[in-house]
Amino acid sequence: MTGWNADTLAPPVGAGSVTILEGASFCTSSANGDIVPELPHGLFFRDTRIVSRWTLLVDGAPIESLSSLTPEPYHAVFVGRAGHLPGRADTPLTVERDRRVNGGLRERVTIRSYSSDPMSFRVEVLLEADFADIFEVKEGRARGIPRPTTRDESGRFRIDAVGMVDPLGLVVHAPEASVARDRIAFRVVLPPRGTWTQLLVVSPTVNGEQVALGPATEGPTPLEEPVRRLLAWQSGVPVASMGDDSLERVVRQSQRDLGSLRIFDPNHADRAVVAAGVPWFMALFGRDSLLTAYMALPLDPTLALGTLRTLADLQGMTSDAASEEQPGRILHEVRLGATANLALGGESVYYGTVDATPLFVVVLGELARWGGLPDDADDLLDAADRALEWIERDGDRDGDGFVEYARLNDFGLVNQGWKDSWDGVNFATGALAEPPIALCEVQGYVYAAYLARALLASMRDDDEGARAWTAKAEDLKARFNERFWMPDRGCFAIALDRDKRQVDGCASNMGHCLWSGIVDDDKAPQVAEALMSPQMFTGWGVRTLASDMGAYNPASYHNGSVWPHDNAIVAAGLMRYGFVEEAQRIAVGLFEAANRYGGRLPELFCGFDQNEYPQPVVYPASCSPQAWAAAAPLSLLRTILRFDPSVPTDEVWIAPALPPEFGDIHVRNIPFAGSRISVDVAAGEASIVGLPSHLTVHRTPLGASTAPIRRSAR
Repeated sequence: MTGWNADTLAPPVGAGSVTILEGASFCTSSANGDIVPELPHGLFFRDTRIVSRWTLLVDGAPIESLSSLTPEPYHAVFVGRAGHLPGRADTPLTVERDRRVNGGLRERVTIRSYSSDPMSFRVEVLLEADFADIFEVKEGRARGIPRPTTRDESGRFRIDAVGMVDPLGLVVHAPEASVARDRIAFRVVLPPRGTWTQLLVVSPTVNGEQVALGPATEGPTPLEEPVRRLLAWQSGVPVASMGDDSLERVVRQSQRDLGSLRIFDPNHADRAVVAAGVPWFMALFGRDSLLTAYMALPLDPTLALGTLRTLADLQGMTSDAASEEQPGRILHEVRLGATANLALGGESVYYGTVDATPLFVVVLGELARWGGLPDDADDLLDAADRALEWIERDGDRDGDGFVEYARLNDFGLVNQGWKDSWDGVNFATGALAEPPIALCEVQGYVYAAYLARALLASMRDDDEGARAWTAKAEDLKARFNERFWMPDRGCFAIALDRDKRQVDGCASNMGHCLWSGIVDDDKAPQVAEALMSPQMFTGWGVRTLASDMGAYNPASYHNGSVWPHDNAIVAAGLMRYGFVEEAQRIAVGLFEAANRYGGRLPELFCGFDQNEYPQPVVYPASCSPQAWAAAAPLSLLRTILRFDPSVPTDEVWIAPALPPEFGDIHVRNIPFAGSRISVDVAAGEASIVGLPSHLTVHRTPLGASTAPIRRSAR
């Protein structure tokens, strides 16, 4: 169907594939720069593949790849050489393709001759546009017929789509070229050791009108929007110096990837949100964007604010079974493609998620704790109250006090938690749970949402409201620990099924319960032991499902794989309850895995044991970069620093628990409470510079209890 669903995973994009992106537009190609329609390649604009073939030929032969690099997220350089030329032992022609994406595509082709003789050859670009929806490409079922190329009155080449509500098309600016059907061609004559250069510009059109891409320049200039945004991002993010250079590299890569995954609301140009991942999820996702924004608060709190405001603008207003919209519900994903309305039940917004709605309130409360909530946030507070109304009305389908899900149609997501593949929730035997399903971690999110709302009430001097929301949280916690705990197994059930039976699979979801604080203190040691058992901990991280469960498969999407964001949440939960060594082991394992992947954590990797395979085993359809995987190292860093702010109560907790492998840590330019702070940890001792003077610093860990709800006296 849609979203993170194992039965609709994309085929691999090919060995050595290169993806560049800017905003919600991206381009995926092979290692030599060619876009091949038989693979999930293309130039994508508004979730539509506007270029399905872009193949460079010299005298009819493709370019042989020598190297490719991506100096910026939106910029790739492909270096190759022309194919074999008759009568020559080695080709004298090298080819450089300098490509940038910014809504459309700019590619400067440079061919250099190293021959002492003049050369004449034909350069061609094969161009096709099938205007396939991103879902069709991702699932390998794009069968669109390429549209014909024409030349308009200004000499540009055009391809126009038909049969679309807002028809997309493209125009190609290629001076001095000829066109014949699907080929843009140039006759090139080079003197000895000569050079030929040609700029090709592909611009999308909407309703026949060309989308402006900005100035066509030789190199990056401050006038180009991708450059401006990237420079602004780089100048504002924190700078980390760590005792281990390899760890520092992981943090820098995380920052870079999160910067590249930002997309901007066309109606609010200064409002950034985080897209879920490259290449197939360059869109706003409720759950993914919220959790990423939460974990990225030390990097840029405006990501959380932008995500909250955009989700509030799209919050459910009516009841619609096709899109699963309900009043107060937070969306699952937004799509703008040509056929997305069919894939999403008739609308471009799909609401089939159970956890985004409580997470909206959780992130709002955490933003307040970081001092990032503006004074004029009444609209967000109203949205939070509508979300809580959904939790207690439509979220609790049977009135038993727990939030559960069951899709409202025959084509939506079967499972609507973060493990949303069709087989993601199962019993210890491997049998699938039947909806309505109440997930354990979702109850934890609701618990945390109640406490966040209590904090927000206290900030408005609404003591009665704060007490009421706190009481709701305490009641839910008591009922949760009674109904979900399995004393004979020493862990929490992953869910309750439609018959209110405990779904007794041993899964990583219970680590999220530690993170939210819903777990009773007396049960936490057994949960920690289960999470770090050989059945669950691989050495790189915690498996999504224990290896002694009936559905376990280390090469599955949700039933035995290792997800970095999942582990970052589990580590935070373990640290919250005082399991320091266990949290450190996860942090060390994930940072080591990131370095085995060149400094970047993928969306997920296979759950094989480290003792069995000394390298983390790639999951072939894993997105990279992917938002919450990119944010995971930042979350882990905060966890081992034990940095917990509560600006509304004028307090900050910091009590570093760094693994020995990490050495000292120095982080400058952290955005916090309207200012910038620096955190230095040396020999286990922490100092903070730049804190507002009214904040009290506690040198002990916050612990499993939540930060105080009531405002402290200044």
